[in-house]
Amino acid sequence: MRFTSLIVELIRAKPRWIFWGSVLALALVWLILPTLLYLSPPGRVPDVLAFGREYQLGSELGPPLAFWLADVAFRLVGGYAFGVYILAQICFVVTMAAVFALARAMVGPQQGAVATLLTIAIAAFSYPGLEFGPDILARPLWALVLLHAWYVIGEGRRGAWFALSIELGLLFLTTAIAPVLFCLLVIFALATSRGRKALRSIDPVLGLLVIAVIALPYAIWLVRNGVIWRRLSLGSLEAYAWRAALLYGALVLSALGVIALVVANAPWFERKGEEAPAIFRPHLDPLARHFVLFFGVLPLVLFPPVSAAFGFDHVIGGNGVVLLLAGVLVVVMGGDLIYLRRQQVLRAIWLLALATPVIIVLVIVGVQPWIDGKEVQTSLPARQMGTFFSDHYRLRTNRPLPAVAGDPQIASLISLGAPSRPQVLFGTRYSRTPWIDTATINNGGGVVVWRAHDTVGAPPPELAKQFPGLVAEVPRTFDRLIEGQQETLRIGWGVVRPRDTK
Repeated sequence: MRFTSLIVELIRAKPRWIFWGSVLALALVWLILPTLLYLSPPGRVPDVLAFGREYQLGSELGPPLAFWLADVAFRLVGGYAFGVYILAQICFVVTMAAVFALARAMVGPQQGAVATLLTIAIAAFSYPGLEFGPDILARPLWALVLLHAWYVIGEGRRGAWFALSIELGLLFLTTAIAPVLFCLLVIFALATSRGRKALRSIDPVLGLLVIAVIALPYAIWLVRNGVIWRRLSLGSLEAYAWRAALLYGALVLSALGVIALVVANAPWFERKGEEAPAIFRPHLDPLARHFVLFFGVLPLVLFPPVSAAFGFDHVIGGNGVVLLLAGVLVVVMGGDLIYLRRQQVLRAIWLLALATPVIIVLVIVGVQPWIDGKEVQTSLPARQMGTFFSDHYRLRTNRPLPAVAGDPQIASLISLGAPSRPQVLFGTRYSRTPWIDTATINNGGGVVVWRAHDTVGAPPPELAKQFPGLVAEVPRTFDRLIEGQQETLRIGWGVVRPRDTK
């Protein structure tokens, strides 16, 4: 007897309901979790905000758009990281909406919903998406580029050229990998007859003009400051192979939920007499198959070894960009009828794929401090630290805190927690921060912070040399979200007074 679950019937009858319900629910989960559990934003978000407040046309971290948007989102909610979390989830929703629209155009709404459900089971779109930056913003832009590229090449819609050119321009203003993605798009267009036909018009010329205008700010910065080239870092063959293997392993681990779903749905384990329900699609355009194979497989094959060759510890462009079409690829290769076998098992695996990142975050926040001495950045009280140092600087100088230096991690957290949003001197972490240097703080004042391991709190020799006359204050201890077995968070600090007040 055939058993068809309610979910399957909803996919058949209301695929849009399934899509929007799943995506919005997951976005809400990843909006609530950090809001409730994080005292500081994760990863490099503090650095992104520190760079974003300067509104530079570019930096050594890449094009400026992600940094600008992060600062705008931060300010719109009154100086809280909640704005950045909202921005990250907007990126997630737009990414999935574009993937669904692309899949729907190729395989119909029913199989398009299946493709999107597979995509959101990829771990790269869960908690890593909270670390907003260029790689996160590149996801929705690249998804929209692929969608409108298909409209132009696959469906011959000339009206999609304008949206495509804007999205490509914004992509150039977002990530340094944009030229590579653009080249992939051009190669596919030149390699197909419909692509060459789409290029034989005035639209590509106008599109290039739009891209050039949008990307102009970063181009100006590159002309003035020079291109920051990353040198090859091959080393020994064994070291290179190990780095590439680690990057491939990270991609496989991120897509483990999709792999498990495909294996569980394989016909090898099908019981005799079982009649599995099927999800139908209309005839698949052969060009659609080539499009998905090209943009779904080539970045997966190409980006990890190139990233390893240049010494990156992550895939250039981010795992989300590389795995963006993984769900669509599975569906496209699945045939006109996709049979959903062992529905209870599939549902359990899918829910587990979504729940595992949540469990990992809960363990890191609530359990790791008790079993591991390694500090969790999100447990550091950025708001409390920023308020304390800002208030004490004002008491001593009657001025708002203009800058923070010393320990880069602590300084960046103080910057986003202080009401005045002081500048951050990162020291040796970043080589190019022309808006601030040691002289800026020695002349204009600021606070220097470092981690103290005793109650004396003497500054490290390099800081004492960098800021002559720095007098250490009594170290200040702060409470983490959960202390556990971690060392007491004791911050040594000193005030550098502005020269006109000395």
